[in-house]
Amino acid sequence: MKNRIFTLAAALVVLFSCQPGQHPVPQPKEKTEWVTRPDGFEERYALDQMIILSRHNIRSPLVSKNSVLTRLTNPEYQWFQWEGQPSTLTPKGDRLEARMGTFFHEWIGKKGFIRQYSPDNYAFRFYANAKQRCQLTARSFADALLPDFAPPRVEMNVQFDTMDPVFTPQITKISDSFVTRAQQEIAEQFGDLNARMAGAYALLEDIIDIEHSPAYPDTTSFSQFPSAVSFKLNAEPSMSGGLKMACTISDALSLQYYEEPDDKKAGFGKDLTFEDWVTVSSVKEWYGDVLFTAPSVSVNVAHPLLQLILGEMQNESRIFSFLCGHDSNVGSVLAALEAEIPDLPGSVEKKTPIGCKLIFETFTGEDKVQYADVLLIYATAAQLRAETALSYDNPPAGVRIRLKGLKENADGLYILSDVQQRFTQALTAYDKL
Repeated sequence: MKNRIFTLAAALVVLFSCQPGQHPVPQPKEKTEWVTRPDGFEERYALDQMIILSRHNIRSPLVSKNSVLTRLTNPEYQWFQWEGQPSTLTPKGDRLEARMGTFFHEWIGKKGFIRQYSPDNYAFRFYANAKQRCQLTARSFADALLPDFAPPRVEMNVQFDTMDPVFTPQITKISDSFVTRAQQEIAEQFGDLNARMAGAYALLEDIIDIEHSPAYPDTTSFSQFPSAVSFKLNAEPSMSGGLKMACTISDALSLQYYEEPDDKKAGFGKDLTFEDWVTVSSVKEWYGDVLFTAPSVSVNVAHPLLQLILGEMQNESRIFSFLCGHDSNVGSVLAALEAEIPDLPGSVEKKTPIGCKLIFETFTGEDKVQYADVLLIYATAAQLRAETALSYDNPPAGVRIRLKGLKENADGLYILSDVQQRFTQALTAYDKL
């Protein structure tokens, strides 16, 4: 008989202030799904370490409203008025990350981790890509995680608002044979890139009313532009064609959905269902999968992060690590580790939701054996839109991530050395590229 780690209470109260002219998003009435543990789990296992690879929280679109968004959208439609520059963490994203940090404060506090924190030791580490959205996400999380201490240091190893090579999903080893193999893997795994997204393209085109956009009739559909992937040394995999264009729209609409509390406004007046928003988000997720998750590509672009996470896992002085990057980082690491991603209840993003946390936990069992578990924690779409306060009584969503081919024990845990070997396997695959 299994019980939940936390009480999964229904959310009843919206704990946030509305801006003038806004209407609160209804609080979700369904229970949030959380990771389950067998009875007696906490008596049999002591949590030793937690390593988190986080995606940054809500940002503004990567392009300005006067670029492709404007050219492809009916000029009578008004995009959400994001604050700040393109691709930066929004005020809402900052507040949401603080709520997640508060939840983790409660979680690891119950495990005794908080009292082990000191700015003078190496038990806690916070390290983020230097891009503004990653640095501020890590800053908000760290401050909320450790509210009774001076703000802990967030590492930044390159100039602010530039890309740290550790978090840059770039190709660092290339050859003719690599390119051939990667293209074959993409073709086998994804097929015709536009054909698989035809239905989603049609929904996007209807939402933005492309037929009345400045780009029409030169651009009538995303499908008219063949999509292809290319590779260059020390550069991220590159996409051209209709999928790249559609991803820009999908990304901006998804962010507008998170920021705009009015459902009709979020969809430019269209009556969109939750499933429609899943379809909207599926385009940008497809784009990321195609670019970063083919086997040879994932071990290439994720190599620095795989080294970093394994090093943290093997660092006996570390009990808590927070590494903040991008969806491409989380997605490529999962792919390189041959992870199986289950359905993510309540999320319109089904692979790497905004602000999600990929967590590697290590334990010592009562049998003195070291174990590991892999979790994905994320706020649901309703929690994001409503800025829901997160706690044990109202947790974010959580699922267990399975690693293909690894055996679990009766309590659902892996042998730690097996998980570390999976990292070593991915690192070795890079060496053989």
